[in-house]
Amino acid sequence: MKWFLRLLFVGVIGNIIIGYVIRQDDMALGEKWIGLSVAAGFFIYMPIFLVHRWKGKQLKDYTLSPENLKKMKETLEPEKRRKKS
Repeated sequence: MKWFLRLLFVGVIGNIIIGYVIRQDDMALGEKWIGLSVAAGFFIYMPIFLVHRWKGKQLKDYTLSPENLKKMKETLEPEKRRKKS
């Protein structure tokens, strides 16, 4: 999956560059090429990338629940306050 994502990313960036090269000769075709490449990056590459990166992770670990807020407060308190309690 990692190599597929890298290949897809390089392909999207390559197509954007090709679009800028084409744009020098034919403005309308170059703009279409760039637009389709950006759309492919947004609608194809990004969802696949996000699914790949979030696989096996729990959303509750990244949200501000009361338990996580309590952990953050305990971690950020100075040592003096912890010793008094």
